[in-house]
Amino acid sequence: MNQKKFQHPGYAPLPYRLVLLLLLILLQACSTTPDKQPTDSGMVFFPPLPNPPRIQYLTSFSSSIDINPPDTNFESYILGKDKYKNAIPINKPYGVQMHKGKIYVVDIRGAGYDILDLENNKFSVVQGAGGGSMPKPINITIDENGYKYITDTQRNQVLVFNQHEKFVQAFGVKGQFRPGDTAIVGDKLFIADLKDNEIEVLNKNTGVLQYKIGRTGKKDGELFTPTNIKIGPDNHLYVSETGNFRVQKFTLDGQHVRNYGGIGTSIGKFARPKGIALDRDGRLLIVDSAYENVQIMDKDGKLLMFFGKPGNLPEHMNLPADIDVTYEIQYFQQYAHPDFKLEYIILLSNQFGSTKINAYGVGRMKDMDYVEETVNKGK
Repeated sequence: MNQKKFQHPGYAPLPYRLVLLLLLILLQACSTTPDKQPTDSGMVFFPPLPNPPRIQYLTSFSSSIDINPPDTNFESYILGKDKYKNAIPINKPYGVQMHKGKIYVVDIRGAGYDILDLENNKFSVVQGAGGGSMPKPINITIDENGYKYITDTQRNQVLVFNQHEKFVQAFGVKGQFRPGDTAIVGDKLFIADLKDNEIEVLNKNTGVLQYKIGRTGKKDGELFTPTNIKIGPDNHLYVSETGNFRVQKFTLDGQHVRNYGGIGTSIGKFARPKGIALDRDGRLLIVDSAYENVQIMDKDGKLLMFFGKPGNLPEHMNLPADIDVTYEIQYFQQYAHPDFKLEYIILLSNQFGSTKINAYGVGRMKDMDYVEETVNKGK
């Protein structure tokens, strides 16, 4: 039989190598392996191998594509369809916190906050309207009931959204404060006030002012540009002061305990400290947005290590702002080296650059000798 009569007039047999290439593309497109599945050659550690590493860069999230990649198939590759055309970007993130399988990211340019649902591979955006509008949201704190407290420096209020992302109420009247960050203990809502350089403590339910911590100044117990705050496992308040180049520790009723850092270029000093977090053992993690790194200290201010630097690679930092520690390691195990045992995850927001939310794993490599760290437990 003459097979040519069944061929389209414009048909020409594909070269053998091109056929193989197209088949490989098809197999790759149909694969269920995550886009970010790591390989040994692409893994980054701090300190770098062959030193015993304590931190591994795991992955990053910059848009909805990184949470819910679209279906990619043979047709997409052949026709050149752009899989990123419908992606929702994370524009300029500041606050970041993980809660029950979801990463919440406050997007200053997005007029709301993004939800990166790692459990269900979904990406969504909460943009409040009316009383819940967020013209310039900065930071987020999530309480044990799943309520979100969003600071907005244009409205100069703290906005509250419930576990279903519905607006509930707003705290703050005209001229009361310019909120940068919040922290929660029981029924107390601590608010870092950038206007009056103090911490206002409100009743979390009623918004009634209970007391204030600090005043403008540089002495112990005084504050200047308190940008970020956290409650530690020792039940103390930690305040990051960009203007005083340090972190201060207070009792919950406002008594000064100690300082960390100060202005300088040496290790243990800061140029622009912002986000802070604490792990379960009381280690203090401090973001320096000027040096574009993170320093890790024990409760006495001893520097244990630092990591990060500016650059264009995924693991690099570009104007880092906020930091969070989460023990939900199950969502990140796939990115870790098989022999690197994760202890917890560090999430870091970058306001610029190609990667907006970086995830780093703290852990230890199997069969490597580590010098034991002296980390004093919190009070």
